[in-house]
This record gives sequence, structure tokens and C-alpha cells, in this order.
Amino acid sequence: MASEAAIEVPAEVAAVEEVAEVAKKQPHKLERKWTFWYDNQSNPKQGAAWGSTLRKAYSFDTVEEFWCLYDQIFRPSKLPTNADFHLFKAGTEPKWEDPECANGGKWTVTSNIKANLDNMWLETLMALIGEQFDEADEICGVVASVRQRQDKLSLWTKTASNEAVQNSIGRKWKEILDVTDKISYSFHDDSRRERSAKGRYTV
Repeated sequence: MASEAAIEVPAEVAAVEEVAEVAKKQPHKLERKWTFWYDNQSNPKQGAAWGSTLRKAYSFDTVEEFWCLYDQIFRPSKLPTNADFHLFKAGTEPKWEDPECANGGKWTVTSNIKANLDNMWLETLMALIGEQFDEADEICGVVASVRQRQDKLSLWTKTASNEAVQNSIGRKWKEILDVTDKISYSFHDDSRRERSAKGRYTV
């Protein structure tokens, strides 16, 4: 843990293990285990491969651990520009190359207000760990991306070609976030070929 925390991870992450001790009393188990990841691309080293700055922060599988972690460190609005925060199912890395993500895509919501980003992040985290999606097995995780012009939240799923399932997830996510504007779904395959890939589905 100490070696991971020393590499461009917020200082608070180093104290996560101590915080988690509180959660060991009468834990309420979640349906599945989840992992937080952190990626700070604000000062990339020249020639560094994509994903080389990605770091696993902490895994949890109880309600208590989640709240201890969230209350201590996990606020996207506090991250530096060009940093990403991820919550993915344990065993799945937030990379296109991961077998769970390779044939998938993502729904994306944008925000110009930091407080809105934090609220949407929390609502999404609670929906994921609380199994609020009917197609929960289809979801890989969520990414909060802090950018200079516009922040965004992306919900990653496994099977991009299944339009009916993706649209169902997209509609449910909009309901959870109370978003009225249209949101779009892009395929990871399209994003690999073109940085500004157009969305395939819209809800």
C-alpha cells in the first residue's frame, strides 16, 4: 500500500488502511467487491505508455468500508486537472484492453460545476454498490474525469453491441442522476480509432 500511495496518489490514500479498521465491526456485505483506481495524467513522463500512471487505491466489499473511504478521500472535485478516479468491479481494470471491457463502451455525462460532479459521482457509486441497475452484471464501473474545460462521468459497460441493454442502462442512469439532457453511448472500438468518436446510441 505504501509503495502505491507514494506514486502520484493523494496523500490521504496512505491513511486508508487505518480508516478501514473502523469498518471491521459488524460489516454489511455488498453483493460484490469493488476497487477504486486513481490516474493522474497532469504531469506525464515523456514517452510513458498509456495507463502507466494508473494506480489501484483500495478494494472494499462492505457498506462500512465504502463510507469510510468516501468520507476520507474520494471527491472528484478535489482532484487535479487531467486526473481520473475510477470505481470498477474487483478483478476488472479500467482499461479498454481488459477482457471485461474489450467489447464494451460507455455512457457519458458532462458537468461544468464541481459540486454537480461530486453529487453525480456519489449517486452513481451508491447505485452501483446497491445493485440498482437491472443489468448490473453488464456494468464494469464508472470513471470521473476532471478536465480544465468540462468534467465528465462515464459509465462503462461490457457488451456495446447489445443496444437494448445499453439503452436500458442509459435510461436508468439518467433517472438516478436526474439528468434531462440527452446522453450518448460510444464504443471503445470507435474511441481507439478516433479520439472524438461519435456516440452510437442516445437516450
